[in-house]
Amino acid sequence: MNLLTRVRRTLDRLTIYLPLFLFAILALGSWWLVRSVPELVQPGLNPRLRQGPDFRLDQFKLQTFDASGRLTREISGQSATHFPATQSLHIEGVRILAENEAGARLTAEAKTGISRETEQEVTLSGNAIAVRQAHAQSPYTEIRAEVLTALLEEERLVSNRPVRMTRGKDVFTAQGMNFNTRTGQYELEGKVRAVLPARQPS
Repeated sequence: MNLLTRVRRTLDRLTIYLPLFLFAILALGSWWLVRSVPELVQPGLNPRLRQGPDFRLDQFKLQTFDASGRLTREISGQSATHFPATQSLHIEGVRILAENEAGARLTAEAKTGISRETEQEVTLSGNAIAVRQAHAQSPYTEIRAEVLTALLEEERLVSNRPVRMTRGKDVFTAQGMNFNTRTGQYELEGKVRAVLPARQPS
């Protein structure tokens, strides 16, 4: 067997494995490209949905009624912009009115608000104020914070920011709060301070 024949046989064997080598190189190149290119869409967002707003409302009011026709909730604002990708409504000059079947009435307002459709919550930001009118054994209660989150279905107000609560004549400050708007019960978190005026003897 001469040298030329050996070279031909060696080349024939190499051509058999050449497609495998090419596929391996392409696979490595694809893997490197996927790892190197940053994500174009944020995690958790549906890429088929438009990322920008799809509609805007001015001087709007959304109302919810129970089966008997009683108004249970109202969300209003100067303007609102809807973002379908995050299923959220961004509201300027937001105001909330809620009243449960027991008659407990709550109002809240702030400079801005974000209403998340899937989570049934509204986050109020910028001089947020919430007022629960006196009801049953619970006195008038006013809550002020930079950020308050209203959990609508749970009838709770929560905040992980500093809050100031006025409950009757008592004044509390804390670093966080969990307030049950149905019962008037509350939990203050972090460093808590209280100013309790002296009670007049009965």
